[in-house]
Amino acid sequence: MGNEEEGVVDVSIVMPVLNEELTLPHCIENAKKALKLLESKNLTGEIVISDNDSTDGSASLASRLGARVVSCPERGYGRALIRGIKAARGRMIVMGDADGSYDFTDSIPMIEKLQEGFELCMGNRFAGGIMPGAMPFLNKHFGNPLLTGILNLLFRSGIGDAHCGLRAFTKEAFAKMRLCSRGMEFASEMVVRAALLKLRRTEVPITLHKDLRDKPPHLRPWRDGWRHIKFLMLSSPLWLYFIPSGLLIALSSFIFITLLLTDRSEVFAFGGFWIGDHWFILAGGLFTLGCNGILLGLAALIQSINHGHRKSSPLLLRIYKSITVEKGFTLGGLFFLIGIAMLVHVFLIWTSSNFGPMMRIRETVIATTFIVVGIQVFFSGFFLSSLKEDSNEEPGE
Repeated sequence: MGNEEEGVVDVSIVMPVLNEELTLPHCIENAKKALKLLESKNLTGEIVISDNDSTDGSASLASRLGARVVSCPERGYGRALIRGIKAARGRMIVMGDADGSYDFTDSIPMIEKLQEGFELCMGNRFAGGIMPGAMPFLNKHFGNPLLTGILNLLFRSGIGDAHCGLRAFTKEAFAKMRLCSRGMEFASEMVVRAALLKLRRTEVPITLHKDLRDKPPHLRPWRDGWRHIKFLMLSSPLWLYFIPSGLLIALSSFIFITLLLTDRSEVFAFGGFWIGDHWFILAGGLFTLGCNGILLGLAALIQSINHGHRKSSPLLLRIYKSITVEKGFTLGGLFFLIGIAMLVHVFLIWTSSNFGPMMRIRETVIATTFIVVGIQVFFSGFFLSSLKEDSNEEPGE
């Protein structure tokens, strides 16, 4: 239990505020009601308002109403929350919007979950209830389910409402997550980081109310939806790089092998569909793109491990430690030498025919592809190793 005399409390209720003078009295009064309920459980608390450079007197109003105000002059939902959470004195944090759409007494079961040992507890509006007019039709039936579905496909968070604005977490978990998103994608970032770091997480039903503002919400569905999707893809090297690249390499390898097993004077036919030498050129490009995507994925993986954005499993650690200049030199050199050897073979055949016409497109395409990939891998070995050396410490499990 926290000790207020030492400046530490058990629970901090943090609200980001940008010109919310109309709704602040209701929200702060509601937050005080939640703190009163926590007092009955022998938990101390505070209300922290992170003012995002309001121009309507929200900061002074919040201070008069008994909240502690911290200033965040840089605009952005994520920036305001990060600033407020860092300034909070609580061991446990409740974050919620200052528009009247959330009832902070719904956070009491969340705090109880944290006391049970969970590190992040989300509210689930779909399991609890969405009051009439509280969420636009598209957001309710398309936007939120789609974004939550994509997040769970990529990261298996197990959370049913990944974008709920009312949530609770420990201050220690917040430090582990190293959150840095500036805008609305902060909501996704927290769930993604918690899943990647394998933090203990759960959710409880809550009710979403119609907000009390007399102006449009700060959320911009299409813009902010795209920012969420972009963040999710950038946080998943597996789906952004490795899976598409693996498919490209598999498709190109199929074309290579199929045509190499087919007489060079013929095409491979499958019903009315046929594959000839022109497909070989396409396969060379696809194979090169696939290898390049794998290298980009390794760079993204190294960066996420260096920044502590994911828990380093034994497999990831083996991959991380296996990326060296020497291995890049060896693998790149192998591709390069195989390509050169094939070109030499083609050249010798050409000289033996007195430099006359010949049909060696397939060998030439594979040779050129291997040479290009070999050079890419060679230089990427230095680049990937430099990314590892940017980290001050070896990643741990």
